[in-house]
Amino acid sequence: MEASSTTAGGGPHSRRPLGFWSATAIVIASMLGSGVFTTSGFLLADLKAPWLVLVAWCVGGVVALLGALSYGALARRIPESGGEYVFLSRTVHPSVGYVGGWVSLLAGFSAPLAAAAFAFGEYTRDWFPGLSPVVTGTLLLTGMSVLHAWDVRRGALVQNLTVLIKVILITGLIGLGVAQIPDTATVRGLLGEPPSPFPVTALAMSFVWVSFSYAGWNAAIYVGGEVADPERTLPRSLLAGSLLVTALYLAVNAVFVLAVPANLIAGRLDVGRIAAAHLGGARWATLATVLIATALLTTVSSQIMAGPRVYARMAADGFLPAWLRPREGPPRAAIVFQWVLAVVLLWTASYQSLLTFIGFTLSLSNVVTVLGLIRLRQREGREFSVLGWPWLPVTFVVAVLGIAILSMAQAPLPSLAGFGLLGLGWCSWWLSARSGPVEPPSKSGAS
Repeated sequence: MEASSTTAGGGPHSRRPLGFWSATAIVIASMLGSGVFTTSGFLLADLKAPWLVLVAWCVGGVVALLGALSYGALARRIPESGGEYVFLSRTVHPSVGYVGGWVSLLAGFSAPLAAAAFAFGEYTRDWFPGLSPVVTGTLLLTGMSVLHAWDVRRGALVQNLTVLIKVILITGLIGLGVAQIPDTATVRGLLGEPPSPFPVTALAMSFVWVSFSYAGWNAAIYVGGEVADPERTLPRSLLAGSLLVTALYLAVNAVFVLAVPANLIAGRLDVGRIAAAHLGGARWATLATVLIATALLTTVSSQIMAGPRVYARMAADGFLPAWLRPREGPPRAAIVFQWVLAVVLLWTASYQSLLTFIGFTLSLSNVVTVLGLIRLRQREGREFSVLGWPWLPVTFVVAVLGIAILSMAQAPLPSLAGFGLLGLGWCSWWLSARSGPVEPPSKSGAS
């Protein structure tokens, strides 16, 4: 898990403490949140047929894999920390990279941290009587921030162990459910015939909900400067994490819609707990709560590990205050800065508005980043190898743009907030540019 190569900004004697498994664990932890345990009940109520629910999850997985492969190509070419901020600065323009970093600051990490911390507080309310969800969430954010500010390796170790526990628990739930799925003939009946009329609008909107559950497939790029052999490790970790999570999502949702009566979960939020209770009784319902809490804990951990690397990189390039620059070890000042933003959002914003704002804003950021990949490939030609060129990145852009448009039509106010965030980013860039010449991020920026 160690390598002696230098980080993106740590000098010639710095080390890259994160290996393939740690980078992959970041991806898995970022993707495996509570969405997979809360979404399918609503999908089943809208789509009516279980097979259409599985189609929605399959399409979401394909889009995530297309994104992972596209970002993997960029990571091979630009194997540094900073995520979209660095990618867009190099492939499009420093101003676009700055706005991408601005988006990461709030929509990419601080808002998702607040949402995950609040959900953790809700799911564990019975474990901590007397504490409100926001208080419990604040304690979680504080504990994880202290852990990752202490040491990169210790933070990665805890991350890896909790991700392993989470995957084992989900696999156990899948195994319990598969054993109770009826025979093949009965399954055909459960899958159902196509509804009449076919729910085109409902199916399209289901992709919006499912896409939120797949968010996080790009998480490893934010710590690229601390990953050993990043040109090889980053693309492999993005793909491996996305493939594993897609397989788990499809399997667990097959259990939900095939092994559990539809009338028990249709239209319900707590589908994971209901399914576990039906399959294994009260003990499994409790286990489902443990599983969801673990999923949220690892999501918070991965975002606290990844997000501050973006802020530290922007500070090293002069776009954020100099005190956010890392000196040695983890970017502790940036971790504290992110903790403050996340806690403020946790105490002031609603959970639903956070989710829609996050999904819409990040989808735009993902699209522009892959457009930057397309521009870079056109500029450098065949010397820059992109798998599936040009269809793979183009398909991703079209699919995610469609999902973003649907999200905007369904929930215009949070989408307008996303546009407002982009506008604030441009204004901030303009003020920075007026104060002096602005250069693209250097290859020796902070990791």
